[in-house]
Amino acid sequence: MEDYKDLIATAQSQVGLTDFGDDGFREGLERLVKALNTEAKLNATGEYALRDRILLYLRQRLMIEDWYQRHPEIAEEEIREPLFGVSLPRTGSTALSYLLSSDPDIRYLRAWESSQPCPPPSTVEGPDPRRGVAASATEEELKGSKRTPTGIDGAMECQDLMALDFKSQIFQAFAQIPSYSEWDLEADNTETYLYERRVLKLLQWGAPAKPWRLKAPTHLLYLDALDTAFPDARFVMTHRDPTDVMLSVATVYADIIEKFTDDVDYHYIGELNVRCWSEGMRRAIDFRERGNDARFYDIHFRAMQRDPLGEVRGLYEWLGQEVSPAFADAMTAWWESNQSAERMTKPDPSKFGLDFDQVRAQFAVYLKHMETWAPFSETVA
Repeated sequence: MEDYKDLIATAQSQVGLTDFGDDGFREGLERLVKALNTEAKLNATGEYALRDRILLYLRQRLMIEDWYQRHPEIAEEEIREPLFGVSLPRTGSTALSYLLSSDPDIRYLRAWESSQPCPPPSTVEGPDPRRGVAASATEEELKGSKRTPTGIDGAMECQDLMALDFKSQIFQAFAQIPSYSEWDLEADNTETYLYERRVLKLLQWGAPAKPWRLKAPTHLLYLDALDTAFPDARFVMTHRDPTDVMLSVATVYADIIEKFTDDVDYHYIGELNVRCWSEGMRRAIDFRERGNDARFYDIHFRAMQRDPLGEVRGLYEWLGQEVSPAFADAMTAWWESNQSAERMTKPDPSKFGLDFDQVRAQFAVYLKHMETWAPFSETVA
């Protein structure tokens, strides 16, 4: 893959624009490209797909800034009281986000606009040509995955919006890039979230303002930065035994990375996820204990499996909102249609070098908090 400066020049030539806005994204881009070239051991598919993905984000950023230059009134849009899902991955948070997206009175990040926010959806007449079409070679390679719920208008994580600043865990799910992952773990994401806010304004511009429902496990690591950009945000956190989480997320990473390299280090994938998510939970606990606990609503994974609509009703009661009949019917239909989805076969944890006793030790403080935050009994009252 060429140097990051050449990628910037290529993106500019592709869309005929030059202004990326703030230059803060360049450090992450430079580190990412260097890691992909020196660490990732990409095969031909990976080389093509990751380059294509980087150019996609660069083009979109150029177009976002162009829309703002031509329509400065976009900046006047308000993002009020968003609800962020901030759970560990593989805890039922994606299913929850799909259920919440069934509410006709909210706004969520749709699959087709996540990686292609331009043009703003309100400016497109008729069926949007982005719906159901892969935006990049990586999306094309990952079509048909059974790891998460799917759908043309499905609810997506914030990873693509964060990737516009080139600080996103989406990249470490595509490739083995330890130097980038180490840097990103400690990076200041304040500007990343401020740019996400900028994109959300663009996406809602020209349409009736509705409260946003957003989510990404990554947020656990950067709650202070997220809070700076969205000071009136509230949070929902789903909970699950971290041994199940680590094995599941490592399996997902491996399934993706295997497409883009012929030299997968499975133990590295296991170690990366244990380190990342145990640190994320430590930071989340610290954030909650610094006067923010009342901003969180907690749901146990098994409680969600047992009574999804009941758990959403509890969340909405906490939000001071009602679950409308149309919303309830849509949730029921979605849940019933997704219960037959293909389930993941659990591999031997030793494949990823995972010792469950050691994993539990890394999450010991969290496990104690989970008993208080999301108590769960197998006995139905």
